[in-house]
Amino acid sequence: MIVIAVDGPSAAGKGTISLMLAKHFNFGYLDTGTLYRSVAYLMLEKKLDPSNPEKAEKTALSLQKTNLYDLNSNPNIRLENVSKAASLVSAIPQVRKALLNVQKNFAQNPYFPNGKAAKGAVLDGRDIGKYVCPDAQVKLFITAETKIRAERRYKELLSKGFSVIYNNVLADMEERDLRDKSRAANPMCPAEDALIIDTSDMDISTVFAKALAFAESRIELPFKA
Repeated sequence: MIVIAVDGPSAAGKGTISLMLAKHFNFGYLDTGTLYRSVAYLMLEKKLDPSNPEKAEKTALSLQKTNLYDLNSNPNIRLENVSKAASLVSAIPQVRKALLNVQKNFAQNPYFPNGKAAKGAVLDGRDIGKYVCPDAQVKLFITAETKIRAERRYKELLSKGFSVIYNNVLADMEERDLRDKSRAANPMCPAEDALIIDTSDMDISTVFAKALAFAESRIELPFKA
């Protein structure tokens, strides 16, 4: 099974690149962040503390038989309060362990939204290449300067009608980055054999061209849509 692992911090462009690669190769796509966001959303809906390990683990286990594409279709998991709660949830080792099987299963048995099996998988996250799929044929780490990522997220939130302050967005992003890099369970960092792409001064077409060239150099069989 061909697996493309795309890691990196928020607002660096990894989601967009992952989707473009999945479309190009006609692979199944999993935004692993939706798993943690979904756990956080369900806990907030039930008025549970997202930092409670036992409650978080139980909620995470409930997602194991869920259609993963259905999770991504819920717009509420993108709300800022859910994002903050997801950051807390994702730092809990029991949650990461519970969701590890979900991610590995998708990588080994990828599918499309209609349930049809795919010939490969693209997984987008923060610890895919190093921990979830260490044997992935293609590993990318998409990053950018923190202030640039914060500006991107700030503009994105404004375009969606949210009332936000740039300095708050920046502070939240710095806090999230620190938590992701320093957590005990699978901290965010590029795999040793990953191609690191800094998107700070690149447009999306340039980033995709670099990512695609690297992917094609690692994938022997020609997969096309």
